Amino acid sequence: MNTTNNLGYLMQHVAAVMARQADQVLQDKLNIGLSQFKILMILQKHPGVQQRFIADGLGQTEASVTRQIKLLHEVKLVTSKPDPTDRRQHIATPTILGKKTATDAMKLIRDTFGPEYESMGRECFQQLIDGLNALHGVVCQEGKTSNCGHVMDTASADTIPAALRSRA
Repeated sequence: MNTTNNLGYLMQHVAAVMARQADQVLQDKLNIGLSQFKILMILQKHPGVQQRFIADGLGQTEASVTRQIKLLHEVKLVTSKPDPTDRRQHIATPTILGKKTATDAMKLIRDTFGPEYESMGRECFQQLIDGLNALHGVVCQEGKTSNCGHVMDTASADTIPAALRSRA
């Protein structure tokens, strides 16, 4: 069997390559890794969330998330304080610099992958978004193992590269 004809392999491969590319550009330009960027995004969307929630959402261990948050704390992108309801837990919150870095990182990733998305053409790109949203709905439905528990927004103007938005 040719592995490139296997849908599961192809999806995992494309995701892994893009993750490595995103990680590299974030390291080079902003001195944070992809995992740290994802943590900043979760902390912005869910202030005061426990590290267990972050770990589950990213498919990482709590220890890994704790290490990443410590690194983010050292470079002043997050602050951390004990949870008043459980002193063993800490609540991390992005700083103003952390929020700006997350915004800069999102723009950098869009700029990095925009040409690849644009090369697909608007119709193909929209079909990809629609297909992935449909697949997400099936794979992550309630009651399934590792259900992510969230509803994905469909593609909006900010997720579609500018050159594709302007095409008819």
